[in-house]
Amino acid sequence: MKLIQGDCLEKMKDLPDNSVDLTVTSPPYDNLRTYENDLVWSWDVFTGIAGQLYRVTKGGGVVVWVVGDATINGSETGTSFRQALYFKEIGFNLHDTMIYHKTDSAFPRHGHRKYPGAFDLMFILAKGSPATFVLLKDRQNKTAGQVMSGTVRGINGTTKQSRAKGKAVAEFGARSNVWGYSTGYGKSSSDKIAFEHPAIFPEALAYDHIISWSNEGDTVCDPMMGSGTTGKMAKILNRHFIGIEKVPKYFDIATRRIEDTDPLFQAVGL
Repeated sequence: MKLIQGDCLEKMKDLPDNSVDLTVTSPPYDNLRTYENDLVWSWDVFTGIAGQLYRVTKGGGVVVWVVGDATINGSETGTSFRQALYFKEIGFNLHDTMIYHKTDSAFPRHGHRKYPGAFDLMFILAKGSPATFVLLKDRQNKTAGQVMSGTVRGINGTTKQSRAKGKAVAEFGARSNVWGYSTGYGKSSSDKIAFEHPAIFPEALAYDHIISWSNEGDTVCDPMMGSGTTGKMAKILNRHFIGIEKVPKYFDIATRRIEDTDPLFQAVGL
């Protein structure tokens, strides 16, 4: 584990080219949260970090960019989509656009005249084609055991017999690209100290992405480490980890969580 306190834009410059297999991180979301030391998130900061991420990511490596948008004067900023397009401009493939569904009840924000928000975006950015992909198969099939039949339709409109015909439906099927997690105090993490950070994502979310896009012994990075969730899950899953965090208070929280983690620990929600 390599934990670094400082500005990620500067500290990432010290990392070697093509040295990171997977990054799982989340930027400050259009300044939707108030952070210590009056951190300011600007487009110039973003483009600098994006460029460093491309440089340090190995060929076949993946960046998981978890992000959302603010609503200002009745309009969503669209910053997340602008960021995704910029990642493509500098060489990343937008391999997938996934949804992080917050399965607990959401409440509308007064004055916005819109449905309550219950998701964030997870852009899967690949440097080439992902070198590792482990398809998670934990979706319970309602028709498990039934024998499949029928046809499939091709892109030209013609039909042919399904290759699955005659096979029994498995007990569990593959996930879609919409992942649901229960969030909030005691749900996103079992660590009370983690909630001293204003914006944490679920341990299970980081765990699932690390399983999906990396192998044991690979190097996982979080340049905006926050409360240390990605690092904690990387340790549990026997990956090397590089974490960078500017705010001393958050760096201390992350360090304590990662150092105190028992590798046999099971993430909340798994």
